[in-house]
Amino acid sequence: MEYLLNVKVLGPIITILLIMILYKIVIKVIKKMFSFKSRKIKQKKQVTLMKFFVNVTRVICLIIAILIILEIYGIKTSTFIASLGAITVVVGLAFQDILKDFIAGISFIFEDSYNVGDWVTINNFKGEVMSIGMKTTRLKSYEGDILVINNGLISQVINHTAATSLAIVDVGVSYKSDLNKVEKVLNDLCESLNSSINSLKGKVELLGIEKLDDSSIIFRITAEVEAGTQYSVQRKIRKEVKLQLDKNNIEIPYNQLVVHNERV
Repeated sequence: MEYLLNVKVLGPIITILLIMILYKIVIKVIKKMFSFKSRKIKQKKQVTLMKFFVNVTRVICLIIAILIILEIYGIKTSTFIASLGAITVVVGLAFQDILKDFIAGISFIFEDSYNVGDWVTINNFKGEVMSIGMKTTRLKSYEGDILVINNGLISQVINHTAATSLAIVDVGVSYKSDLNKVEKVLNDLCESLNSSINSLKGKVELLGIEKLDDSSIIFRITAEVEAGTQYSVQRKIRKEVKLQLDKNNIEIPYNQLVVHNERV
């Protein structure tokens, strides 16, 4: 009786400790496998796959621990495993949504729809992919908001990181400005920016006059940059444009309100 008591008390504890050790060893192996940079697999995809396999390993270890503990308490898991086919059908019907989320998560990863670190829009929510789990995907917006959405509910994804982004800056100058001078100043600025912006994937270019607005002539500057960096690049370009236009005495028009005061 004392022997059985010891087995039933110590057995689960030892099992949990051994499974935890096994889990840590397997996790180290997985992280080691994905620590090597591969030209065939993008770094973000490597991180995504690593986190996914870590989650799968956690679930498998939990199942193994439960089966061993059941055996310790005299519950025959062999019968349970033998009838796993029938149980799978029942579980499949009962947990359709969970299975749907799991299959969708695998699909997103292996179809390379998005990876950890990508900026995406899902259900009108734009954010960085923090994790892709077996059930949910977690996004973090620029403002810090967190969206946790079931993988099975994701029907459309806009991936803003899959390709390069285009920084666009429109520059308005007065109709009185010398257009040739404006073009020269902006072209010279573009040349200098080509050597000072680190995230460039192409050249900073002056496309020319974009449109004739109500109170200004609009020039357009574009730059092909790394995905997700277009906003910071646009801010940098706008600052340099303002400095150069001021330096060359080129007027930047602004809306004016004219008030007529008529005497009755």
